[in-house]
Amino acid sequence: MVDRQTTIDQLDELLPLAAQWAAEQERHVLCEGVRLSEIELADAKAIGVRNPERVRLLRVDAVPIPAHPMLRAAAASINFLTAAPRGLALDYGIFIRADHWRDRALIAHELVHTAQFQRLGGILPFLQTYIFQCATVGYQNAPLELEAVATAARVCSA
Repeated sequence: MVDRQTTIDQLDELLPLAAQWAAEQERHVLCEGVRLSEIELADAKAIGVRNPERVRLLRVDAVPIPAHPMLRAAAASINFLTAAPRGLALDYGIFIRADHWRDRALIAHELVHTAQFQRLGGILPFLQTYIFQCATVGYQNAPLELEAVATAARVCSA
C-alpha cells in the first residue's frame, strides 16, 4: 500500500499515466455513450458546462479503475475509486453505474466535474489539481469535490 506522501512525491510520474488513462476512457464513453436528456442538458447549462451537447453518459456495471499498478496504488492511497464509485467524469465522458442510471443528483455532480475540466484547461490540469487536493486534504475535503457536491445540490433544488 502506497501512502499519501508517496503519491504526492510521485505526482509528476503519475500524472501522464493518469491523463493517458483518462483520455482513453473518455474516448470510450464518447463512442459508446448516450446524450444527456433535456433535464440533464438544462442542468449542465445551469452548472456552466460549455457545449453540453457533447457530453455522453455510459451505463456500466462498475466504474472502471486503472489497470496500471502504480495508478491503482496511488488511487487507493487517496481513497479514490476504491469504494465502488457511482459515477466518474472524464471531461465530456461520464460513467454512471447501472444501479444509479439517470440519477439526476449524481449526473449533476459529475457535470460539475466536467465544468471543472473545462475551467482548469483539460484532463491533465484537472487531474493535477484534483489528485493533489485528494492527496493533501482527502477526497471528502478536496475543494473540487466540495464544489461538485454544493453545486449539484443547488442545481437540483432549484
